[in-house]
Amino acid sequence: MASPKDLAQRFPEDFLFGVATAAYQIEGAAAEDGRKPSIWDAFSKMPGRVFQRHSGDVACDHYHLWESDLDLIKSLGVDGYRFSIAWPRILPEGRGPVNEKGLDFYDRLIDGMIERGLKVYPTLYHWDLPLLLAGDGGWTARSTAEAFADYTDVVVRRLGDRMDALATVNEPWCICHLSHLYGIHAPGEKNAEAFAKAVHTLNLAHGLATRAARAVRPDLPMGIVINAHSIYPATQKPEDKAAADRAFLFHNDIFFSPVFQGTYHPEILSAYGDRMDIRDGDLETIGQPLDWWGLNYYTPMRVSHVPEAVDYPQARANPPEPGPELTDIGWEVHEKGLSDLLKELYARYRLPECYITENGACYNDALVDGIVSDQRRIDYLEQHFGAVLDARDAGVPVKGYFLWSLMDNFEWAEGYSMRFGIVHVDYDSQVRTPKASAHWYRDLVVAHKAPR
Repeated sequence: MASPKDLAQRFPEDFLFGVATAAYQIEGAAAEDGRKPSIWDAFSKMPGRVFQRHSGDVACDHYHLWESDLDLIKSLGVDGYRFSIAWPRILPEGRGPVNEKGLDFYDRLIDGMIERGLKVYPTLYHWDLPLLLAGDGGWTARSTAEAFADYTDVVVRRLGDRMDALATVNEPWCICHLSHLYGIHAPGEKNAEAFAKAVHTLNLAHGLATRAARAVRPDLPMGIVINAHSIYPATQKPEDKAAADRAFLFHNDIFFSPVFQGTYHPEILSAYGDRMDIRDGDLETIGQPLDWWGLNYYTPMRVSHVPEAVDYPQARANPPEPGPELTDIGWEVHEKGLSDLLKELYARYRLPECYITENGACYNDALVDGIVSDQRRIDYLEQHFGAVLDARDAGVPVKGYFLWSLMDNFEWAEGYSMRFGIVHVDYDSQVRTPKASAHWYRDLVVAHKAPR
C-alpha cells in the first residue's frame, strides 16, 4: 500500500485534483425561488421507482448550505469542483422565461468558488430535465435538443466568463439506455424506439449546445462526460468475444463515433437507424471538435452471447460471480478496467485530453463516535489512482481527476440507501462529517502540491 505522499509524487505538477456532485442529488429546495419540477421530481414520487420513494426535495440542502459546503471543499485542498447546473432553476418550463433567481444562485456559487481559489467545472445537464419538456416527448423529441441549446445560451451568457471548462451532458448512456430502454431511471421507459430516438436527440443536443456555447464564448473549453463501459467477454468462447465486440458498439461507440468522428457505426444504423430521425447536417453538428472529454468509471461490464435475444446486440451483462470484491451497491472492484478502457478508447478514436470526471465507491460505513472509518474506500481510490497512472504511462493524456462524491447524497433509484461520499451526511440534521477517506484524499492533494 503506497502512502498518499508517494502516490501524489507520481502525478505531474499540473495534474488537477477535484471533487464532484450533481444538482438534483444535493441541492434540495425543489420548489424554491422559481424552480419547477424535473422528471426526477415526478419519477421519485411514483410507487416502486425509487427506494422508499425517496426524493431530492431536500437532499443535502446545498441550496442553503452552499457557503459552508464550499468551505468544506476548500478544506480538502483540492484544485477544482465539478457540479451541475439545474435546468429547471434557469428555465423552469424548459424554454421560455428565464428565472433570474436561479441564475443568481449559480452566480453566488461560482463567485464563492473563485473567492476560495477553486476552479469551476460545471455540467449543463445531469439528468434533471424540466418536467414540462417531458410532455413534448422529452429526449425522444427533437425539440428538446433545440431547447437545450437555448438553455445553454442563457447559462453561458450569464456565467461563462467564470468557467474553467464546460461539459454539455453527463453520462448519455444513463440518459438513453438506463432511462429509455431498461426503465431504471426517469422517465422509466422500456421501449427500443424511444431509446433510438433518445440516443440521436441526446447526441444532437450535445452538438447544438457546443455550438451555442462557442457562439457566446469561443474561448470556453467545451467537452462531454461519458460513462464508457470497460467490457470483457464472460468467457473466451468465440461467441462471447463477438458479443463483447457488439456490446462495445452498443454501449460505447453509439456515442463516441458520432461525437468524435461524426458517424454512426454501420451495425448501429442497421439495428436502430430507421428509428433515430437522422437529418441532413446532424452528424456535422454532433461531431464538432471538442477541447476535452470526461470519463466516469466505477466497475467493469462482463458480457455473454444471448442467441435467443431479438434485439441487437444479443449480449447480456452478467452479474459479478462470487469471488471478486464488491462494493455495497454490488459493483465489482476492478481497477484494471479503468486503465484498459482508457487505452482502448485512445487506440480506437482520435480523442482530446481527458479528465476522470467521476470515480469512487459505495461503502455504507456508519458514523461511530464521530468517525467514519471507510478503509475500503481508501483502498478503492488508491487502486484506481494506480490505474490512472498506468494509463498515463501508456500515453493517455489524463489531465485531472474528480472524485465521486464530495458527500453522501440522493443516489437516484437507490434513494439515500447508498453512500458514495468522502463526507458523511446526517440527512436529519444536515451535519457533514469528513470520513477517513476525506482525510486521506486531503493528504494526497497536499502532498501533490508540496515542493518537489
